[in-house]
Amino acid sequence: VQLQASGGGLVQAGGSLRLSCAASGSFSIIDNMGWYRQAPGKQRELVATITGAGTTNYADFVKGRFSISRDNGRHMVYLQMNSLKPEDEGVYYCTQNGVRNGLRFVRWGQGTQVTVSS
Repeated sequence: VQLQASGGGLVQAGGSLRLSCAASGSFSIIDNMGWYRQAPGKQRELVATITGAGTTNYADFVKGRFSISRDNGRHMVYLQMNSLKPEDEGVYYCTQNGVRNGLRFVRWGQGTQVTVSS
């Protein structure tokens, strides 16, 4: 199973980016999907999550600016990022959290770089 994140890049402050994550292999509509980010010299932090039922959760620092969504038919999860700030810069990772054969697992994608110029 792989999580392939894409959509990162260089954007000016105030601009927008849309990140995509494609889940290949095992994928269930009840898996929880999410996005984390890590800035240089900082710990990885939660950005947003979405359950199989579509319930979303956001870190306070992105509420009102970012939106997470999923397309279960295409095994995709998205992160729409608006009003980007320089402090949003970092590597963004897609995650998949589910249960298979009674065992919980968490998978991480390879990350996509987001750079915000001031």
